[in-house]
Amino acid sequence: MSDVVLSIQNLEKTYPGGVHAVRGVSFDVHEGESVAIIGSSGSGKSTVLRCINRLIEPTEGIIELRGEQINTPSADVNLVRSRIGMVFQSFELFAHLRVLDNVTLGLRHVRGMSKDEAEKVALEVLDRVDMLERVNAYPGNLSGGQKQRVAIARALAMKPEVILFDEPTSALDPELIGSVLQTIRGLAEEGMTMVIVTHEINFARDVADRIVYLDHGQVAEEGPSSIINTPKTERLQKFLSSMHEDNINEEIEEGHVKEGAEYGYVPDGTGDRPRP
Repeated sequence: MSDVVLSIQNLEKTYPGGVHAVRGVSFDVHEGESVAIIGSSGSGKSTVLRCINRLIEPTEGIIELRGEQINTPSADVNLVRSRIGMVFQSFELFAHLRVLDNVTLGLRHVRGMSKDEAEKVALEVLDRVDMLERVNAYPGNLSGGQKQRVAIARALAMKPEVILFDEPTSALDPELIGSVLQTIRGLAEEGMTMVIVTHEINFARDVADRIVYLDHGQVAEEGPSSIINTPKTERLQKFLSSMHEDNINEEIEEGHVKEGAEYGYVPDGTGDRPRP
């Protein structure tokens, strides 16, 4: 993992009113690497992702994609977003479009594919996230976990160089989280380059190659996933002690999962997934 795909250098974001959300954040993401950004609410995690994808503009700092600065006035925002996939916590699917059409939309209008070409790609990625049987369904007829897997398929279809996940399970009921986590873990095992903002600490420890801990908009600690077991700073120690992530839902722990639930994968926090 020597090739740097994404480089964030001294990123700053101050909102109108003087809220300094991000303060000098710097980190690199290498080819095939999964980086998890953790931290309490309001620590700047989602703001960093939105700056990377040009959904909001940083106040200062440099964002590079394979050595090319992408946060300049001359950078093509649509091209940037076609190279950097993003999965939102609220799915952002078009309610009036079928699952298949939600996935093919970007392929046809951004990539310029024909209908047949786009549908072929869409079916392949929907199969990867186990949603092939729901291609003709509308988002309103899907569970939250299914909607999020369609959103992941939509991002994958564009063949991005990196995928950003912004709290991908925070809007889901507990019984639907597992299937989404399993899908993301599968992508990590395939070597997909990813940046994942998550509050699922055990999942971060299992899936991420590196952890970036943000506190009050700053990188307070960074290192391999093992820092969750052995944090070096008092700030990370206090944050982890407040999370109570070891108390897995009793239904999952005891195996009493109701019929039809989508747990799929329960992160055990051992961090032993195969690394590419």
